[in-house]
Amino acid sequence: TNIIPTKIDIHFSLSLSLLSVSLSLFCKKEQKPSLSTQRAGTTTNSMRVLFLLATLLVGASAFGVTSSSSFHGASMATVAERPTTSRLADYGRADMCMMRHRKKVAKLGKPADQRKALLRALTTEVIRHGRIKTTFVRAKAVRKYVDKMIQLGKRGDLHARRQAMGWIYDKQLVHSLFDAAPDRYGERNGGYCRVLRTMPRKGDNAKMAFIELV
Repeated sequence: TNIIPTKIDIHFSLSLSLLSVSLSLFCKKEQKPSLSTQRAGTTTNSMRVLFLLATLLVGASAFGVTSSSSFHGASMATVAERPTTSRLADYGRADMCMMRHRKKVAKLGKPADQRKALLRALTTEVIRHGRIKTTFVRAKAVRKYVDKMIQLGKRGDLHARRQAMGWIYDKQLVHSLFDAAPDRYGERNGGYCRVLRTMPRKGDNAKMAFIELV
């Protein structure tokens, strides 16, 4: 892997080079100045002071002043290691980032196959008994399927009967529904069942409701 030097490395190497130059100038043995080299000595002393000041400034910028810029590499590594949306469920934050906008299907806490079996069973029991007690969420979810089965019973043709048999578990119940639906709901266009809320369930305090045929 290629190692890219950061800003602090450049400042550190520059400060070391300037420090070595200034130390070499200060530690150099001086000969006795002659009359012709007195003015050159003053220039050398000024250059030494300038090298020393530059070394101090570069060292301060590397270790103290620009300390905020030396952490860019660490922050980029931290950003690269942040969890993606596919792994948010492991951190318990999936409900914050994945919102079910414009999705009207009630999950009911079950996968698709179990949810379909539950709705078919509830539809069968509502049509058989006329009134059942279940949770409020399940009652609202099964209401449209009960209305659809009664609407198929009002149609009465062969295709509607086969569609009802594909959803209701009891075949004899389908035949009874198709015999009674035209007389009972002949003058009603929709709204064949109602949901009535009742007291919460003991234990988990779940919202309960009665769903019944009109």
